[in-house]
Amino acid sequence: MENQNYLKDIQDIKAMMSKSSQFLSLSGLSGILAGVYATIGSYFAYSILNTEISTINSYENDYSSTNEVLSLVVIAFAVIFASVVTGIILSSKKAQKQNEKLWNETSKRVLIQFGTPLVTGGIFTLLLLQKELYILIAPVTLLFYGLSCINASRNTFRDIKYLGITMVILGLLSTYFTGYGLFFWTIGFGFCHILYGSIMFFKYDRN
Repeated sequence: MENQNYLKDIQDIKAMMSKSSQFLSLSGLSGILAGVYATIGSYFAYSILNTEISTINSYENDYSSTNEVLSLVVIAFAVIFASVVTGIILSSKKAQKQNEKLWNETSKRVLIQFGTPLVTGGIFTLLLLQKELYILIAPVTLLFYGLSCINASRNTFRDIKYLGITMVILGLLSTYFTGYGLFFWTIGFGFCHILYGSIMFFKYDRN
């Protein structure tokens, strides 16, 4: 009987240690909304490029003007801003519901793990814009975002790792099938976010 108590204590300690090392306040609903924002942004991007899906393989040659490039950059930053703000608000509410703090040592660690590849990719993307290598922007953003998710998944839900792997695969496909960058970007940041966000919502947020 005493041995069983010891085993239970050890299991409880392991569970507490595992919980303390995992950022579990990430909201699945924020992932869904981020996908919705990205899909809407993609629609406006397609409108700016005046390109139908059937002829999207030539779109890189259609937005060489400064105004069009600037418009696409504004759309991208608007999607990022809306996604980040939504993620903070919903994750904060989830943390409060769980009687936890959103900003703690674990969330700091996740932010560094996620942010390092992401900032690197952001700088790389700006350099591509400067060099007018527009055809590589979609693959690069998908690849670095995927690496960010994989890197941060060590301290949060495992589903984030699978989202990252999916993004990396889409980034590689986008690099191979040059000219379909916006199509793969929409699938990755739009549909995949909605899919994985829905999975996380039904697995973790409804409890």
